[in-house]
Formats: sequence, C-alpha cells, structure tokens
Amino acid sequence: PALPFAEQLVELARCFRGRLTALVANWLRVGYCQGNFNSDNCAAGGFTLDYGPFGFCERFDPAFQPWTGGGDHFAFFNQPAAAEANFHMFWAAVRPLLVDHADPLARFDELRKGFADVMESQIQAVWASKLGLAAYDPALVQELLQLMVATQVDFTLLFRSLSDLPSEVSALKTSFYAAPSEPLEARWQAWLQRWRDRLASQEGDPVAISARMKRVNPKFTWREWLVVPAYQQAAQGDYALVRELQQVLTHPYDEQSPETEAKYCRLRPEAFFNAGGVSHYSCSS
Repeated sequence: PALPFAEQLVELARCFRGRLTALVANWLRVGYCQGNFNSDNCAAGGFTLDYGPFGFCERFDPAFQPWTGGGDHFAFFNQPAAAEANFHMFWAAVRPLLVDHADPLARFDELRKGFADVMESQIQAVWASKLGLAAYDPALVQELLQLMVATQVDFTLLFRSLSDLPSEVSALKTSFYAAPSEPLEARWQAWLQRWRDRLASQEGDPVAISARMKRVNPKFTWREWLVVPAYQQAAQGDYALVRELQQVLTHPYDEQSPETEAKYCRLRPEAFFNAGGVSHYSCSS
C-alpha cells in the first residue's frame, strides 16, 4: 500500500539527502566542480542541472572554480556546503506541508539537522577509498592535501600514481607541475612511508588494494584544453576527435594504449593556464 502523504515527504527527503551527499562526495572523488551549484540546479532526484560552467580540477586547488562568476561559495571543496544550502531550501519549501503531522515533521527536521554529518561521512569514505584505506585517517589526508597544494600536483594524475602503491616520491613526479624543493620532497617521502605503513597494518593484499584504488581513481578525465579542438573541428563537420574523446572517456578507469595515454593522460601545458574558454569561462561560454 502507498505511504500516507506525510510519510512520502519524509521518505523523499531521506532519499534526496542520501543521493545528494553521495553525488557531491563523488564529485570530490573525481575532481569535478559543478561551478554553479545553486538550488535551482539541484534536483531532488539526486542529480544536477545546468552544466554550463563545470570543470575538472587539474592543478589541485581547493578553491578551484571554473566559472568566472561562481565565487568561493561554489568552489571545488565548498560543494558540500553548497549542497547543504540546497537541501535547506528544499526542507524550508516542503516543511509547511507537514506542520499538522507532528511525528513526520520531527523526523523531517532530523533529516535536515543530520545533513552535515552524513555529508562528512560520505566525504571521509571517499578519501579513505582513494588511498586504499579501510578507515579514514584525518591526519594522513590533511597532510596529503597540504603537500598537494604546496607541490602544485595534478589531481587526477597524482591519485592514479598513488594507486600503484609507490614507495618513492620519484614515482609521483609525473603529476607535479613544479619541481619540489628538497625539504618538500622529504615531506613527501615521509608521508609515503606513513601511508604505506598504514596500508601494511591492514594486512590486505597489495595487489587487491591497488586494483580497488584504480576503480576509484580515474586515469583519464575531461580536460578542457583537449576538448576544445574537438568541438572546433566538429563545427567544421569533422567529428573524428569527438568520437575519439568519447571512446577514451567512456573507459576512464581502464588502462588504454600507450598512444592514448601519451595524448590524454598528461599535465596541462603552460599555454592553457589562465586561458579564457579553457581554464575559466562565463556562464554562457
């Protein structure tokens, strides 16, 4: 039998919260920034709308924002806060329908109060999975994020390199946009050792851990400077590059040919930093 109307609203809120927090946590996992994640671009079905100013983080920056009008409130690492603001607007709009239903209203309000905790739990699970950890380690993750900022790493390339469980920092340097100083390199080496010690303490099979990480950390991602030539050629009637990109990005976690890797799995060239329409764009770009 169908649930009473008030119970349906509570269940809708529960499902929406679960899908929204999972969506945003996975955006962080793959380096995606929606760019314009206000409430009218946030569906109760657990998906987003208006993809105009989106982008994928390349050189890591928690404040990464591809949209010139987006501000900090829609930046990469602020997307969980934007999601909570969007859920709050949903809660505020629906709540008047429940004022005459005391028990459902109380449970509805609890769903709102618990949003931040659920969001944080999802995010912690993402960081643990990206590092192959059985449980979230806040100190280890925070030190890594600090190193990533200080070294100017490529978000996608770094985590894919970590998925091979390297023991030496030299294995990570293909993801660095700048050569680290000796002290910084020493910090990386110390972090790697702590991380590997933590993995060893889990008594898991390293081969299995690496395989799991490669299912979480994509090798290939949408890079605007590689996509622009595709739609420029398509405008002239040549769709070959569009089809090639579609094939590559349909399998972002797979190992692909050496030629594909050389072309699509690499650092952003210097010429494409601070380039309008590539590194940043307006809402109507």
